Amino acid sequence: MTASVLIIGGSSGIGDALAKHYLASGTQVSVISRQPAPSQPQLIWLQDTLDSEQRSASVIAEALTHQPEIIFICNGVLHDKHAMPEKTIRQLDIDVLTARFSSNVQIPALYLKLLFSYLCKQPAVKLLTLSAKVGSIGDNALGGWYSYRISKAALNMLIKNLSIEVGRLNKTAAIVSVHPGTTDTALSAPFQANLPEGQLQTPAATAERLAKVAQELTAKQSGNLLNWDGSVLPW
Repeated sequence: MTASVLIIGGSSGIGDALAKHYLASGTQVSVISRQPAPSQPQLIWLQDTLDSEQRSASVIAEALTHQPEIIFICNGVLHDKHAMPEKTIRQLDIDVLTARFSSNVQIPALYLKLLFSYLCKQPAVKLLTLSAKVGSIGDNALGGWYSYRISKAALNMLIKNLSIEVGRLNKTAAIVSVHPGTTDTALSAPFQANLPEGQLQTPAATAERLAKVAQELTAKQSGNLLNWDGSVLPW
């Protein structure tokens, strides 16, 4: 049984479900979030307002005292009150693109930088960053959703790069990006109407599937973009 898990972005729909899943199994769960701690005394809750790299480094250092065996990074934004995904490049707004890069690439990159030393020395550590199938260049047959697709493709490259560097120093580490599947959260809410029956998963079901992927993850898979069932998706 996994003894300790760290969930970064733990107040998101999937992050929260992962925390509940692991708590139910008796695992020690640490959460990093911009949100203040909820009334869940079982959680080790660390608030990171992302005001400075120094602040984030302090939060990561505290989280790593619990020696997590599995780390999830769940930060990411598809849409917000300012903008929905673009249907055409004519709708592209550079400010929106910049915002998506901040949420989907820059914040995960900061945390990965701060986790680097730990990933290089912790035996059999596993890190899973939530990405998206629409970030796969090889799988893209529909186009559209420019800001989200571009930023998730960049995230996948970030993970690939990091896996190579960490792999030189820690051959037991497994670092991957994962498509969690369509989950009933605020992120997917505007796009659920026309989904095929059975495709939409509850957060609890998605958390269970992701935990299974994490459990079965090996160093040989490091650097891949994985689907929610553990199969490899094209870049």
